[in-house]
Amino acid sequence: MTSTNQGFDTDCMTLTRYVLAEQRKVPQATGDLTQLLNNIMTAIKAISSAVRKAGIAKLYGMAGETNIQGEEVKKLDVLANELFINMLKSSYGTCLLVSEENETVIEVETDQQGKYIVCFDPLDGSSNIDCLVSIGSIFAVYRRDSKDPPSPKDALQSGRNIVAAGYGLYGSATMLVLSLGGPVNGFMLDPSIGEFVLTDPNIKIKPRGKIYSLNEGYEGSWDKAVLEYVRSKKYPTSGKPYGARYIGSMVADVHRTLKYGGIFMYPATKDAPKGKLRLMYECNPMAYLMEKAGGIATTGKMPILDIVPESIHQRSPIFLGSPEDVKEVMEIIKKHNL
Repeated sequence: MTSTNQGFDTDCMTLTRYVLAEQRKVPQATGDLTQLLNNIMTAIKAISSAVRKAGIAKLYGMAGETNIQGEEVKKLDVLANELFINMLKSSYGTCLLVSEENETVIEVETDQQGKYIVCFDPLDGSSNIDCLVSIGSIFAVYRRDSKDPPSPKDALQSGRNIVAAGYGLYGSATMLVLSLGGPVNGFMLDPSIGEFVLTDPNIKIKPRGKIYSLNEGYEGSWDKAVLEYVRSKKYPTSGKPYGARYIGSMVADVHRTLKYGGIFMYPATKDAPKGKLRLMYECNPMAYLMEKAGGIATTGKMPILDIVPESIHQRSPIFLGSPEDVKEVMEIIKKHNL
């Protein structure tokens, strides 16, 4: 990197430049994934802009609909979903899209089809929109191996087949965190040039953190293992207790866990015995990034990425974060034989 004496970087590593450089490392690459990622980047920029001016543009409030999860759809949800769908289709790199907001798989028109499948949550944490808490977008890209016409079953792949995953975080700044199968890198959106610039190269999670993160309002519905683990963090027999941090927006909570270490948990409860978070467009992308950063992501019994989904909106319990912290909760679950 070089810069002038005015502090302006004249050789910054933008996300576009980074993806092109990664493409050159693969001699047989066609550029389809590069174009696809470029379109995802454009969608995240547009959503970031919409989030910033939501109040002025009257984008807050309900759109009068509910999504497949039974949750009220807000205007920004609708906008973000349409942006993702339109940008992904226009990349000519996708054949199937799986969105949190759509009940069924979205099949791309034949003349626009490519070889990739994208699963995405266009606006994660949208219940926090009106109180200005950080929200985000999550995505995972898979390659379709079948040569038959695209069908919903093509999307039901385990997270081990992910070729790229990431999330956009709309917080005090907008950041895109991405892995193309190698290191996890963070790119900050520089509004002055309209580009994502590499600011957090090769993110690695700490072996152990000092923070646990989960919704303690559900304590009465946890199983014995989760209850024992959380209490051991709050009231340790030796050492200092862990700090409790919970934002309620998965992107924000996982990003903090990635940066500071610790553990993020959304366990099964009596009311949600299969967990609440969706596997294909929430758990899988985050588990992929966490593993690439040196962390662990598990249901408590098996790695998240090993699950072969049976439906596109399948849910899963999840524990992810620093390896020592996650192993600790896994040992307690094993002890209770749950």
